[in-house]
Amino acid sequence: MWLIAEFEAVTLFSLKMSTATASGGKTLLAPTPYAIKMALLDVACRDLGVEKAEERWDGIRDLKVALYPARRAVVTNLFQKVLRPRKKQVPLDNPEALSKPDAGFFQRTIGYREYVHLEGTIGIALGWVDEAHRPWLADLLSQVNYLGKRGGLMQMVGLPKHSLELPEGYIDLTQETMQFSIGGTLQLLDDCTPDLTFEKANIYSGKSIRMGKERVLRSIILPYKIEKSSRSFTSYARTDL
Repeated sequence: MWLIAEFEAVTLFSLKMSTATASGGKTLLAPTPYAIKMALLDVACRDLGVEKAEERWDGIRDLKVALYPARRAVVTNLFQKVLRPRKKQVPLDNPEALSKPDAGFFQRTIGYREYVHLEGTIGIALGWVDEAHRPWLADLLSQVNYLGKRGGLMQMVGLPKHSLELPEGYIDLTQETMQFSIGGTLQLLDDCTPDLTFEKANIYSGKSIRMGKERVLRSIILPYKIEKSSRSFTSYARTDL
């Protein structure tokens, strides 16, 4: 059984790879299964409460995720001025140091950032193999309003629908691509494993998530090719439309 919904990005999308650093890193062209499941968990915590969200977590974690990519993705790359906490604080009793333009608790630096304009709708399909009915899943999915970085707002287009088969054009993100397509773009997308407990998924518990144990990377080929590029942007278009 698959639960399918279409979304349209109303702001720029950005989601750095799991291996990226705080100073830089290229963005992915689509949300990952991990990001989608964390968005569902976030909605569950806010709508149902933490106790109910914990009961739903196993059902969310074990979902299959498929994606219908947007027909075009335009990536803008730039450098931004950012503030980050100083490793070595300036002494408060040093008037000369405090008078400098960059004095204070934060250090001024720059970071490399990429943002994606998604043209057209994207489809998200959530699947499961057991016969258990999950009426709560449609309620959670309909309340998801951003994916990727906070501020990457998404608007659902129409109500979620159930289907026994995955529609044409959707790519199963929970199955690693074994053959590389010359008409595609390789993306490393992360996902949960059955070992990821609610306690570790809860960012306030202090428990760490280990890459390769509770979180895995999969090589996925998205049907995108570069149609235009310059120093400041790269435009990708779907090859299967």
